[in-house]
Amino acid sequence: MVIEFGSYCEKVIYRMADKVEQLEMLNENQKAQTGPVTCLGMTFENDKARRAYFTEELRKKLPELRKIEGFPIGEDEDILALSDPPYYTACPNPWINDFVAYWNLNTTKSSNSEEYHREPLAKDISEGKNDPVYTAHTYHTKVPHKAIMRYILHYTEPGDIIFDGFSGSGMTGVAGNGCSDKDYLSTFTDDFHNIGDRLVILNDLSPVSAHISSGFNHLVFNDSVTNELRSLIDELENKHNWMYQTLHGPNNDKGTINYVIYSDVFICPECNNEINFWDSAINRETGEVKEEFACSNCGVKVMKKDLEKSLEVKYDKINKVTYHQNKLVPVIINYSINGKRFEKVPDEHDFELLSKIDDVDIDSFIPNNDLIPGDEIGRLLKHYSKVYQLCSRRNLIVLSDFLEHAKKLSYQREALFLFTSVLPNLTWLYRWRANNKGGTTSGTYYICSTPQDNNPFNQLRRKLTDLTKIRPIGKYQNVIGVQSTTKLQLNDSSVDYIFTDPPFGSNLMYSELNYLWESWLRIFTNNASEAIVNNHQRKHNDEYKELMFQCFNEMFRILKPGKWMTVVFSNSKASVWNVIRESIEKAGFVIANVSALDKKQGSFKAVTTTTAVKQDLVISAYKPTDELRKRISNNQNTEDSAWCFLQYHLAQLPVFTGQKGFAEIIVERTPRILFDRMVAYHVQNGYSVPLSSGEFQVGIEQRFPMRDGMAFLESQVAEYDKKRILAKEFTQLSLFVSDENSAIEWLRQQLLKKPQTRQDLHPNFMKEIQHIAKHELLPELDELLEQNFLKYDGEGEVPSQIHAYLSSDYKDLRNLSKNDPRLKEKAKDRWYVPDPNKQADLEKLREKSLLREFNHYVEELSNNKKKLKQFRTEAIRVGFHKAWTEKDYKTIVEIGNRLPESILQEDEKLLRYYDNAQTKLGL
Repeated sequence: MVIEFGSYCEKVIYRMADKVEQLEMLNENQKAQTGPVTCLGMTFENDKARRAYFTEELRKKLPELRKIEGFPIGEDEDILALSDPPYYTACPNPWINDFVAYWNLNTTKSSNSEEYHREPLAKDISEGKNDPVYTAHTYHTKVPHKAIMRYILHYTEPGDIIFDGFSGSGMTGVAGNGCSDKDYLSTFTDDFHNIGDRLVILNDLSPVSAHISSGFNHLVFNDSVTNELRSLIDELENKHNWMYQTLHGPNNDKGTINYVIYSDVFICPECNNEINFWDSAINRETGEVKEEFACSNCGVKVMKKDLEKSLEVKYDKINKVTYHQNKLVPVIINYSINGKRFEKVPDEHDFELLSKIDDVDIDSFIPNNDLIPGDEIGRLLKHYSKVYQLCSRRNLIVLSDFLEHAKKLSYQREALFLFTSVLPNLTWLYRWRANNKGGTTSGTYYICSTPQDNNPFNQLRRKLTDLTKIRPIGKYQNVIGVQSTTKLQLNDSSVDYIFTDPPFGSNLMYSELNYLWESWLRIFTNNASEAIVNNHQRKHNDEYKELMFQCFNEMFRILKPGKWMTVVFSNSKASVWNVIRESIEKAGFVIANVSALDKKQGSFKAVTTTTAVKQDLVISAYKPTDELRKRISNNQNTEDSAWCFLQYHLAQLPVFTGQKGFAEIIVERTPRILFDRMVAYHVQNGYSVPLSSGEFQVGIEQRFPMRDGMAFLESQVAEYDKKRILAKEFTQLSLFVSDENSAIEWLRQQLLKKPQTRQDLHPNFMKEIQHIAKHELLPELDELLEQNFLKYDGEGEVPSQIHAYLSSDYKDLRNLSKNDPRLKEKAKDRWYVPDPNKQADLEKLREKSLLREFNHYVEELSNNKKKLKQFRTEAIRVGFHKAWTEKDYKTIVEIGNRLPESILQEDEKLLRYYDNAQTKLGL
């Protein structure tokens, strides 16, 4: 009991100390509102004076800033009102380079850039979304900030400058703040060696994204803030509560409405009567939605997908026009009296109340702008035309009045952040669920057939409580701007690390999804340079690829040489992966590792789509030093350029990965991947590839120590050996056989484990190749074995590869000489992986065979204009490699044009040669 009591006391003391620290931080924030403040070396009487000065400076700069790519669509006054300069501007931030210069002069760094060295953070990261930051304000995608902190702590030092070009809700900034707070770090890690301030620059194309970022990075909801906001909510509730009252019981007691469930109304195709979806299709107790249900009038069986919605004529008092809108009727009212909840079917009083609310004039601002067409938002145009129609009339009145009153508050920005946090929950996008876990559907404009209309005062209070739970961390000094990442204002080589989560193809239509928020803010995304695949914007894979390249090219420019970039990737399409990978490499980065980031919570599409990626991939890439680039440039067209690159690249890779007694293969250290990285670097930089695959295989064995099929530097191998001895088991690479190359690698793994006969291999090989792509002309097993491996025919000594396996796995064959007849008999007809020199000879023979196949394709296509339907992808790869070496770019482009588009986009090696050959030809 003494131990337990002591532990309890420690916890109490810790919590008290934690609370004291939070209060001190809150007091500092309050002092900043009233006492002197310093910003960019200038001292102001108080924070209000600071903001007034920089707001006028921003006003003067706006005409020039409007020329910058990605400047948002909006009036000057709305941009100024939303901004908090110089820390946050709802447009390109003109003070970013000033902050970088100021930070460099006034921040003590713990190490010089010359001493900097990092291996990629190779371990998989798992962080959930149960932090208050996640519940406080929604956004379409959020990488958990605690996960980002692990990357920042690994790749940076205190005082380093971090950049995020697709900052979304600003989690990279939140993570940067957290790295200086030991108590906060102690909640999920015991690694404190790198604790200290980081300075984060956040940029996004979306104005609402920057607004949310500023909320999380600059605002603190202390007692002063929350008291003022609660008073506003109380004032509005007293004014508008009559709209949220319903009658209860025989005495007509007044209850306060919590929410109202509405229902779509459809037209029966048989009798033309209305079908109330709630009454006909919903099992209230289970929440089950019947796929087939009966018309209440004629009894015919119908399905929702076959029905037309009933429309009703509405009068738009603002625009003085009538319009048609899909008919929604209230079906259930959930309300409270003295803290107790009840439910009822709407009665005559409730319908009279709705009619009365419809007659109320709205004098303050509401978003009267049109809904725009688009790939995602376009689904709303069938039933709605204006943004304000997405809210019920009573919620529209309250939201409008809230914004009007917020202008008079001391904490206007906090009020606006609260407003945007609650907005989606007060629209028809909020869906009812039987388990009381209703909500909006992330990443889509989906309005279900049973939307839930919520009480705004309940929602505002709940969200305000969520905001107060966010623990203040760090110094809240991050800088935020709105512009396109395709053309940044930052100086060259000015940041130390980049962490970013870019848009992926057609995953999410950000500018469309943000349109609701931005309509209320009156500032809109300029989506001309938005990097997405979107039919309405006429952006397809090629346009997306070019925009992503421009973005990564800018990030390469602003990152210091020798430093790292981390990119989170989430998309199930190989074509999108190749766009991201090629854009990263084409910009000049070198990919060193790909790991998994488990967010522990699937998005809507990840849950309902079998092909969706359940785990995000994390790409670690570095910017080569100027010294390396100069050395390779000086040695181009010689094989020294390949070994210069490899010497540097191996130093960037993790030495050992594994956990709990398991050692894992480091894929990036295997010769095939190293060859690919070397080729990619040379091709993307316009150099000739100096070595063939066979020559590379021989050279790497001669120049570098090899362990478990992986290459190391001399300075690394001792560390690997030490850790490898402690590992009880070694985990081989898990392969999915989809083409000739992966089939060869699968055979290599099988034969490395144990040399086998063709009969031993065949059954499992046939199982593995059942997922081969339709276009892939896969050679027979015999041909693959003959071209890539060796077979012992019983003559001469038993090869050491087979001898080692037999003598360890068969007791009766131990301690026998390699010429012993019993050993030779057991070894006969077994295939095995050759030693490097013989492997190189085999590679040369195989390449000759593949080139003959490629030349056959060239000849065949010269006689007709058809696409290749079935082919050996390896033959195309080898042919492209040779053509590139010979500067025959025309052949690469001509053959590439004859390949199926999907195949070209999904094969990273083919795409690399094809795109760069087009560039060489000026296409």
